[in-house]
Amino acid sequence: MKIFAWSFLLPAFLSVSALAAFPISSLRGAVSTPGNVVPNKFIIEVDSLSDIPTKRAIVSRDAHETLYVHMRKRNVGFGVDKEFNSPGLFVGAAVTLSGVDKLHAQGIAGSGIKIGIIDTGIDYTHPALGGGIGPGFKVIGGFDFVGDAYNGSNTPIPDSDPLDQCNGHGTHVGGIVGANPGNAFNISGVAYQASLTAYRIFGCTGDVTDDIIVEALLRGVSDGQDILTMSLGGADGWTESTSSVLSSRIASTGKIVTIAAGNDGAKGVFFTSSPGNAIDAISVASLDNTVIPLQNATVHGVVHDPITYFDTFPFPVTATLPIFPTSTDPTVVDDACNPLPDDTPDLSNFLVIVRRGTCTFVQKLTNVAAKGGNVSLIYDNGTGFTAIDVGNFTSTLIQTDDGVFLVNAFASGANVSLSFPQSGASAQFPDPSGGLISSFTSYGPTNDMFFKPAVAAPGGNILSTLPVPLGSFGVESGTSMATPFIAGVSALLFSVKGKSPEVGTTARTLLETTAQLISSSHTDGDPLQTVAQQGAGLVDAFKAIHTDIIVSPGEFLLNDTAHFVSLHTFTVKNTGAQVKSFKVTHIPAGTTLSLQPGTDFPADGPVPLSNISATVKFSETSFTVHPGQTQELTAHITAPTGLDPSILPIFSGFVQIANANESYHVTYLGVAASLKDAQVVDTTDTFFGFDLPALVDPIGDVFTGPANFTFNDTNFPELLMRLDFGTPLLLADLVDPNIKITTTLNRRNGLAFPQTSPGGTFSQIKTLGSLFEFDFMSRNSDQDDGTGFNLFNIASPLFANGTTIPNGSYKILLRALKMTGDPTKEEDFESWLSPILGIEVPN
Repeated sequence: MKIFAWSFLLPAFLSVSALAAFPISSLRGAVSTPGNVVPNKFIIEVDSLSDIPTKRAIVSRDAHETLYVHMRKRNVGFGVDKEFNSPGLFVGAAVTLSGVDKLHAQGIAGSGIKIGIIDTGIDYTHPALGGGIGPGFKVIGGFDFVGDAYNGSNTPIPDSDPLDQCNGHGTHVGGIVGANPGNAFNISGVAYQASLTAYRIFGCTGDVTDDIIVEALLRGVSDGQDILTMSLGGADGWTESTSSVLSSRIASTGKIVTIAAGNDGAKGVFFTSSPGNAIDAISVASLDNTVIPLQNATVHGVVHDPITYFDTFPFPVTATLPIFPTSTDPTVVDDACNPLPDDTPDLSNFLVIVRRGTCTFVQKLTNVAAKGGNVSLIYDNGTGFTAIDVGNFTSTLIQTDDGVFLVNAFASGANVSLSFPQSGASAQFPDPSGGLISSFTSYGPTNDMFFKPAVAAPGGNILSTLPVPLGSFGVESGTSMATPFIAGVSALLFSVKGKSPEVGTTARTLLETTAQLISSSHTDGDPLQTVAQQGAGLVDAFKAIHTDIIVSPGEFLLNDTAHFVSLHTFTVKNTGAQVKSFKVTHIPAGTTLSLQPGTDFPADGPVPLSNISATVKFSETSFTVHPGQTQELTAHITAPTGLDPSILPIFSGFVQIANANESYHVTYLGVAASLKDAQVVDTTDTFFGFDLPALVDPIGDVFTGPANFTFNDTNFPELLMRLDFGTPLLLADLVDPNIKITTTLNRRNGLAFPQTSPGGTFSQIKTLGSLFEFDFMSRNSDQDDGTGFNLFNIASPLFANGTTIPNGSYKILLRALKMTGDPTKEEDFESWLSPILGIEVPN
């Protein structure tokens, strides 16, 4: 019987392929916790007061103290950082498309709807955002939970003012939701008549932990918000984080909760973010805009078209500047990565031309600045024409051909210069990936096979508001930008259909079944993009709000082959006044080849797609539905054959209900393999040059044999490991060094596990004490960015409960539960034994 639930405090992040080995130096100073876990901090939920042993009845106000008493009786040391007390929700401690323009033309703009934006705050002084805060303004209120200096690891300093003029993310989000029309860029928010409330949970830089997200969500509910939107998250892969669970509960009450799916598309499938993995919330994918508002520079001295540079505003340069390339070789791979030669002239009066590649843009520009250069253009090397990080330098990206032309013209002796018109030089640059899912959008599904993301909205290269001190307007990309679009559409829906719980709880289904299907490319014959990345497709606001055909459900969850659900029932209801006839057809999407062949490593994005698809049979292939009538149909789905199950193929598609004038669909997704067969723990030497898991120390020494530790300075052990797939339960225990077991991940002992009952049980192995236990762990990526490995340090000779480990010899037994495994069965765990470690703490 569950008494209370533990959740680790997980930092969330704002949401804007060959395998590379990780240097051992990356372990030094690494975060010694799994993924992004704040050490020693937890959120505890009271699941049921009746589950807490007590001799008297408990009223809600007593819940926290009763919980604390119960914890103390279990010898759990703790300090209370904050309490949550919202019975029924959470009691515990610690670019316009998709028909929006047509709705605006009908006078539908979100009037009377309250939207809570949980983000970095909003610069409400911005004229397009109302110019103030409070009753009568667009931004009607808010709260700052953290303060400017908060970075995710220090102490929050809350206050009542959610103003943000140092970060800008929330202001960009706020503009997408509700910017007033009539501004200099002629943009308008999706629901510009809605009322906004700003809940600031980020400082000027850094991250945020789950407890603050929980506070903001509960505050949004208590403030009466109709919609809560969060453009934030951290790669997780599970539906079980505290903020995910709470978001789902809030959504189940009839409020609409929209959350970013994440920007980790490069890292492959099963890698969507929490809290976006919330089961009943709307997780949002990003679609690239068809055009990007950019600026043009004028070329002088030679005949050449204006050169487009990737900036929303003109460079603040009024002089015509001669060019100076840092290299006349347009194929150089490390241009300006090293200090420029001594014979380089004073560059203060030149426009410096630099080729992209090898080192960071800031490093290149720092070397240019050392020679006086203060205005630069970096030309692309084929990586892609996009926004780049140049720090505080006046620089941006131009296209490959333009850069090569300038370098060659200079080398030929031509007197080339450029100027930057301060008006009249804007360009609507065609985005070659416009109309497709943004490559950065994270792939689902969740590890527990829930359908994420749900729908897509414009999020790539979106022009919106920024804080006035940061330029007032700017282009940004991310699922962060797509999410407020869906929040705005939700406001339009509420304003037309009313704010009843039924409208809120069916909103996701309505948006899914009326969405537009998205291809994987602009090439004829290529499959539709996998549902694992596009969800049900691109939101169509006009169709969703005005349809008189209601299809339900919006998703078929097929699971894996070991738990396959093949037969599904759906209904089509006619709420209109006309008789309608439809045909039912199957439209497959691309099947993802999730793992790299011959390995257990996820394929990097864009994940390869196959045209091999499922087959679907229907109870009816055509039907007529009269006004007020509901037609029930069944779909029998068979997983595709001919695919290698070892690469975990994710198949998906759509059951389409259509006639000549309109179409709707139900979206399905499944895995053509058993997830229980997927390798969880990485046992290769691919990433560090030695087999994993491994016992190391803080200076990077690897131990393959017995080692003693005194726990002085850097003389303590660390457990280094990677997860190729998520695990519901990760355990590390100390065991006797002579224990006789057979592990699945190594064969150090070569001795058989004593079977005392058929199938074995988890309790058969004798352990001496727990070092750590983590629930719902995300897999690791192949990138050395903090998601590539897990490093658990054992800096003190203590068990997890705080008791001292006696001096002596031990081994560490690491166990990871397989996907869909039974935690009571030892055979459902992958296991590993460390070399012998001796604990020799001086008295």
